[in-house]
Amino acid sequence: MGLGNPGSQYERTRHNVGQMVVAACADSAGVSFQKFKSHGVLASVSHPAGFTLRLAALSSFMNRSGAPVQAMLAFHKIPPAQLIVVHDDLDLPDGTIRLKFGGGHAGHNGLKDIARALGTLDFHRVRVGIGRPDDPRPVADYVLQRLSAEQEAQLPAVLRLACDAVEALVTEGLTAAQQKIHPPQSS
Repeated sequence: MGLGNPGSQYERTRHNVGQMVVAACADSAGVSFQKFKSHGVLASVSHPAGFTLRLAALSSFMNRSGAPVQAMLAFHKIPPAQLIVVHDDLDLPDGTIRLKFGGGHAGHNGLKDIARALGTLDFHRVRVGIGRPDDPRPVADYVLQRLSAEQEAQLPAVLRLACDAVEALVTEGLTAAQQKIHPPQSS
């Protein structure tokens, strides 16, 4: 599930990086999105390991993600523990990818609403670093701004790594995926 906001005014903004990742994953897999009720778009990828991966982007605003996510999970009979939410993360440097399961929402309104609707924070996350603003502007203004020239330049590599992270998470599990995607810690 790639988080973002609908509408052309939000395309290529930091807050829509989750939807950009899901679109890149669908493109890489050679599948197209189809409308899913009034909730958004969905693309199904048949994996060689014998399961179907569903890639989705919502038509709702970020802070109203919960009900559409819940509806999609219920329709496809997917438990929250199998949900992967791809989202922007202010607390990570630009382009950094981190994987986790559960934990808090760190003030992220999309995650808050999903947790409220599902009644749990126990789902997977692919966190895509967008960094924090280096000036005193409000965070909301920063995340809703278009990507900087530097972020745009590194975006193709970030999207590839995030898609690799989703695939590793699905096929290898959280720990193995973290070992593959997270950079080694310096001592």
